[in-house]
Amino acid sequence: MAKKLIQRPMYLERALMFRDTDLVKVVTGVRRCGKSSLLQLVRERLEDEGMPDRNFASLNLEDRESGVHNDDELYEWCKSHMGKGKTYLFLDEIQRIEGWHDVVNSLRVGFDCDIYLTGSNAFLLSGELATYLSGRYVEVKMLPLTFREYADFCSLRPAEGNSIMLRDGDDPILTDDLVMRYLHFGGMPAIASLDTTQTQHEAYLSSLYETVIVRDILDRERNATERAIRNPDMLQLVCEFLADNVGNTMSANGMAGALSQTMKVSDKTVAAYVKALNDAYAFYSVKRYDLHGKELLHTLPKQYIVDTGLRSYLMGYRASDTGRVFENAVYLQLLHNGWSVHVGKLYQKEVDFVCLREGEVLYVQVADSMADEATQKRELAPLRSITDNHPKWIVVRQGSYPPDVDGIQIVRAADFFLS
Repeated sequence: MAKKLIQRPMYLERALMFRDTDLVKVVTGVRRCGKSSLLQLVRERLEDEGMPDRNFASLNLEDRESGVHNDDELYEWCKSHMGKGKTYLFLDEIQRIEGWHDVVNSLRVGFDCDIYLTGSNAFLLSGELATYLSGRYVEVKMLPLTFREYADFCSLRPAEGNSIMLRDGDDPILTDDLVMRYLHFGGMPAIASLDTTQTQHEAYLSSLYETVIVRDILDRERNATERAIRNPDMLQLVCEFLADNVGNTMSANGMAGALSQTMKVSDKTVAAYVKALNDAYAFYSVKRYDLHGKELLHTLPKQYIVDTGLRSYLMGYRASDTGRVFENAVYLQLLHNGWSVHVGKLYQKEVDFVCLREGEVLYVQVADSMADEATQKRELAPLRSITDNHPKWIVVRQGSYPPDVDGIQIVRAADFFLS
């Protein structure tokens, strides 16, 4: 399996945007998506500048040999690593230390330092960030590799209008084939390689699942009585249900009814388990947006999984539902590109994604194929119903189509992922 530190320039620039300020930089995301590597990239960038009177200290709080197990030890470690001039502190998996927020606040106020943190659980971070670091932190939300990053990691570059991918000394690869491999195996950096087998992938994703589900949810929430996340079988059942239904609208009540065929459960319990999976960044809840009333709706959201390879693992690597997996990948790419993404509702019609970003609006419909006229008409209908002049796209995985139909852009998957 490939193991190398790749450049992820978008995240790097976001992390460095507020450098040398007293704002704490907090990198969040699912485990193993590359947060630790990003801290290393930030450190390397700053070290390469060669400025005098700069000091650097990195601590992985999951390293048992670090000697840091509580907030007092964390404070003493950081204090002992403060040098002459500015010190850059990189603290990995900060949520491992209870009371970390007091330590960070004390360091921020008491020393000339620039602080970078990572964390893997929104539940443990959000309240503390809002309460103790309100207005004094910026969050860098990190995802697994995009398709373009995946190709870079495999040493592939696009050619011939994005239709093929090239690697020095090897035969060309059809971009469509690489897209299918990416949808199947996902974008976890440690196993992003053309040499990764399904057996290797399964072993790695099994370890990831156990880490996220057992350590980050069950073990850490046993004492959180208000959440009551204690049943591993129930958690796995909910996780598999969400994975099987990516892109479908769902309610806690409806899920409880479906799951009760296997295990009796209430809608409140289901909602708590779903929230725990959202907080661990395993799934993202996407609200519906009423295009007529211009407001967010708080009923029947959709859930998308953080990595399509994780879905493959949970679903036993079955070769089906390619359309919904592709829709999931499009959603993740839009998030990566900085859009706030919602599901569009216009009367009885639905637009897959309504994307908002700094005053911009983009409507996106996703289709696995539009080979027949009826499918093309069905996919175009929701976008045709929108009367404003904001851009409208249909992103299609397979097939060849005119680039524009009635002002609606038809975008090939290769172009969407690589542009």
